[in-house]
Amino acid sequence: MFQNNNDPSIMDQIQKKTSVKPDELLKLANSVSQANLQDEATVRQLIAQVAKLANKPVSKEKEDQIVNAIINNNMPTDFASLAKMFNKK
Repeated sequence: MFQNNNDPSIMDQIQKKTSVKPDELLKLANSVSQANLQDEATVRQLIAQVAKLANKPVSKEKEDQIVNAIINNNMPTDFASLAKMFNKK
């Protein structure tokens, strides 16, 4: 289980940039850490939760790409590649 041991300024910065409250972010992190990321329904549910939390729509095509990448353990490990994946049209 994740605990809020982080520097409060980091959580404040996240909240400022995303409008996501730290407790909501920690709750999401806990649910992800306990989720079966090989189960398609679970992964789709997590994607929907993140999209709702971020107030950002996720197209069906983008959702399918994310689901396939997660289930096939093919997620980029560096931020630049991850950003490129999410910014593809």
